[in-house]
Amino acid sequence: MASPRIAVIGSGSWATALAKLLLNNTAKINWFIRKPEDIALFKEFKNNPKYLSSVDFDISKISFFDSVSACIQNSDYLILAIPSAFLHTSFSGLKENDLKDKIIFSAIKGIVPEHNLIVGEYLNSVYNVPLQNIGVITGPCHAEEVAMEKLSYLTIASQNTANATTLSELLNCRYLRSSVSDDIYGTEYSAVLKNVIAVAGGICHGLGYGDNFLAVLISNAIQEIKRFVDAVHPIDRDINASAYLGDLLVTAYSQFSRNRMFGTMLGKGYGVKRAQLEMNMVAEGYYAVKCVYEINKNYNIHMPITNAVYNIIYKNQDAKKEIIELSNLLS
Repeated sequence: MASPRIAVIGSGSWATALAKLLLNNTAKINWFIRKPEDIALFKEFKNNPKYLSSVDFDISKISFFDSVSACIQNSDYLILAIPSAFLHTSFSGLKENDLKDKIIFSAIKGIVPEHNLIVGEYLNSVYNVPLQNIGVITGPCHAEEVAMEKLSYLTIASQNTANATTLSELLNCRYLRSSVSDDIYGTEYSAVLKNVIAVAGGICHGLGYGDNFLAVLISNAIQEIKRFVDAVHPIDRDINASAYLGDLLVTAYSQFSRNRMFGTMLGKGYGVKRAQLEMNMVAEGYYAVKCVYEINKNYNIHMPITNAVYNIIYKNQDAKKEIIELSNLLS
């Protein structure tokens, strides 16, 4: 059986890391990068001019596209790695037939704000992509460590485990090991929530809280995530597995976590807009916390950490007072 034609949709650090992994086992990939000038620089210098520029690529193995529809048309497997806030706009010109029979894996770890849906649900409801053709790529894994070829792990989730296995084999290499899961809802919602928790951890760090408090915050956070995913999609899952707890830990603790960085700036007194401008990167937790807060109105799950982050970001509540109140709810 011939290898599937694979497209990476997006040009950020995670898209770049995934492209690097795929090219270990794939003769050629398609790559959608929105700006033609970025493609021109990529071809000239043989690296992504904006993200993980230390990673060199064999340009002869990449077909670049600045049209998302053309890239999709020429591909069988799509790996989505653009910020969730831009997905709806990026796909706005597509029709249902454009995604017909495509196998789509989301590496986005966010909620589409315009629809309050995780990516898999968005593709299913808006473009009628069958759930069997949808998958999730989740951590624990940071793009920066993949770039440095430090041993990393991924979970590839799909209700069609054959599709997940195919992608898993294409990503596996000397420094990357992946496992397969069928929990597309739990892994994707968990990946969304861990970004919210990382923002909370960053806020606490910015306020001067130490490792002792952060450990309590994270141990309460995995319980909060479990309550949410069990309510939204109740199946038998081990919340302590690396796709859930591991992904939470790496995002909440790591120096590479943009969500933790965003939270740290808020804790130090930066306004939301100023923090976003200075980062020059998208912190998915900013969008995710509002969406999760709205979704939870239907479930009324006890989510004190999520509520605290929402209050700080969207209700302009004082971070110090909010975390003091939160600390009284933790155990």
